[in-house]
Amino acid sequence: MLTGNFVLLSYIFHSMVYISKSFQGILNFGAKREIFENARELRKNETEAEKILWNVLRSRRCEGLKFRRQHPASQFILDFYCHEYFLGIEVDGSVHENEDAKQYDLNRTAELQDLGITILRFRNEDVLNNLTEVLKEIKNKIKLLQSSAIQ
Repeated sequence: MLTGNFVLLSYIFHSMVYISKSFQGILNFGAKREIFENARELRKNETEAEKILWNVLRSRRCEGLKFRRQHPASQFILDFYCHEYFLGIEVDGSVHENEDAKQYDLNRTAELQDLGITILRFRNEDVLNNLTEVLKEIKNKIKLLQSSAIQ
């Protein structure tokens, strides 16, 4: 009898691990291990603007939604991500202002949109100097995504 229970518990545990790994693949759009390692490093070295925005997004503080920080998605890492509405938020520093970076960001956004992820972009200065407007734009986008999800 004990052996039967052990086998059953073992089966349930391994099934849960499999489901967890499957969900992880869906949640992260098949991101590779290196992307996860890079995301972990980015979490340790966030910018001041990222810290400020994370403080208002974390722990379901924005519209009751769960946001993730430095979230792997396919070959990319999103600064912030809400899986419930497939919403990615990027906070860009001055490095994103040159033409090559702008083109890269456009291509990256297009690839993420192909995965079904909507991207909002803000400059560091916007987060640092006008957080209220940034949050207003995020909330407006969430409401738009909520209304389109209902239809």
